[in-house]
Amino acid sequence: MEQQEIINKIESILEDAKTAVLATCDRQGKVHLRWMTPAILKYQPDAIYCFTVPSSEKLKQISANNNVEWMIQTRDLREIVNIQGTVNIIDTPATKSELLETLGPRLAAFWKANASPEEFVILETKIHSAVYLKPMKAQRQIVTFPETQ
Repeated sequence: MEQQEIINKIESILEDAKTAVLATCDRQGKVHLRWMTPAILKYQPDAIYCFTVPSSEKLKQISANNNVEWMIQTRDLREIVNIQGTVNIIDTPATKSELLETLGPRLAAFWKANASPEEFVILETKIHSAVYLKPMKAQRQIVTFPETQ
């Protein structure tokens, strides 16, 4: 499987599932998992984007260790992708606007639980590798992304 093929798979699964699990690690090495609503933006297909608030625990963990892993899956669990990468924190109006346009309708719970749209930042996960799994068929493919990211 090529890089563009795995990106297409990730986009397709996210369109269907609308959520994914993000794993971070704190300063003590303890792993933390949480459901997120991510997306891939067309102009930057080698990254996964999501919103968070600046006071979140995940942001503190990422500031200490920016290596993360995502797990996305189809609702029927026939396809699973584990994605490893590093996170950059983005706070630019243009990127916020584009991600809001992409994810806005899916974020009702986020807005209820958090501050106003002006008080958030974006987590950009630059993808380093992805493992595509089809558990029912015992298939596993690894895709590594160039290190120039």
